Amino acid sequence: MKTINLKDYYPYYTQDTFVEVPDEILAIFEEYTRTETAYVRKKYRHKAHYSLDRGDGIEHDILFVSLSPDEIYERKLTCEQLHAAIASLPDKQAKRIYAHYFMDMSKTAIAKAEGVSEKAVRIGIERGLHTIEKYLKSFSISCSVSSRKKSGYIEGDEILPYVP
Repeated sequence: MKTINLKDYYPYYTQDTFVEVPDEILAIFEEYTRTETAYVRKKYRHKAHYSLDRGDGIEHDILFVSLSPDEIYERKLTCEQLHAAIASLPDKQAKRIYAHYFMDMSKTAIAKAEGVSEKAVRIGIERGLHTIEKYLKSFSISCSVSSRKKSGYIEGDEILPYVP
């Protein structure tokens, strides 16, 4: 057991508060301190204090430390919706979209692998993307209507005015 000052680790502590903690907890605190120091050093060394309009991604690494639980949940839902939309496509369109966007294959390479013209692959991908767009739009509309019904803004098919 080691004794630590909570004022060193928590900024909202204004006076010294000493607490005994197990060695494992102390190791976690020390790891956090080292990580935070490395982060500040990286920011300084890479001169990350310049304009955020730069496109090399360093500001993303510096500013985007972690996702909030809401963002993680939203990304999970978005991925699930995208996978459901791709699964609703015909098999050829789904395979072509997967090969082009997820495996970074060119349309010409896909056409050679399937033994068809490049135009057929391009049209299939365009139609598939259009179908995915319609699927996702219908999904978002149905979700917003159902959430409004739950909140009491819609009764049946009638939209009620919002009264705060």
